[in-house]
Amino acid sequence: METTGSSFLRLVKIMDELRAQCPWDKKQTIHTLRSLTIEETYELADAITESNWKEIREELGDILLHIVFYAKIASEQKQFSLEDVINGVCEKLIFRHPHIYGDVQVKNEDDVKRNWEKLKLKEGKKSVLGGVPSALPATVKAMRLQEKAKQVGFEWDNRGQVWEKVEEEMGELQEAIAQGDAESIEGEYGDLVFSLINYARFLHIDAENALERTNKKFIDRFTRMEQAAISGGRNLSEMSLEEMDEIWNEVKKQKTEF
Repeated sequence: METTGSSFLRLVKIMDELRAQCPWDKKQTIHTLRSLTIEETYELADAITESNWKEIREELGDILLHIVFYAKIASEQKQFSLEDVINGVCEKLIFRHPHIYGDVQVKNEDDVKRNWEKLKLKEGKKSVLGGVPSALPATVKAMRLQEKAKQVGFEWDNRGQVWEKVEEEMGELQEAIAQGDAESIEGEYGDLVFSLINYARFLHIDAENALERTNKKFIDRFTRMEQAAISGGRNLSEMSLEEMDEIWNEVKKQKTEF
């Protein structure tokens, strides 16, 4: 019976063999793998959104392969080893969980997160926002920035206050629209979206996931609307908005799960 350790070592052995024998694998660099890793990460995120456990298992395997691949390339270039990667994250976890591996007392999850940020500053981080990657998608980045700011107390007391901020930003957007200043409109629109993402946090909703579910729902309904039109011998481009809206409303009545 295979153990987790033996399974992992099997993957490492296969990676060594592929790097030595496969023309494609031998050619890869950290830079050629980068876009593929991003793609695999999005595929994992998509599987998570759909709660597709079969796909989650497969995508986790792909990402694990990429981790081993990067470490293999690094060892070849005498930068670091796979053992360095594993031991590094182990040491980091131990250091950042003094309430488990030390004598620090915590009351709840928020205490854990606050301690986490304080420890990262001790590690040399200049700002609590410093750990948020600049390349993150804007919605995810907004959520992470807000979560980071929360750890030092920069946070509203309740969701009612946050909704008031949303309404305030809506008003400012309308004022900018009335003035016709394109730059101000974009700025106020961004402020409104940022506030709505903050409100989602207070509702315990993942704003990125919520939007992606809506994207999927729109794709499903629009595709079915196209199919309904074709079944009736029509093409959407030949139909009026009222006719399309009638089909859309019929499609909406059909159950969709996302």
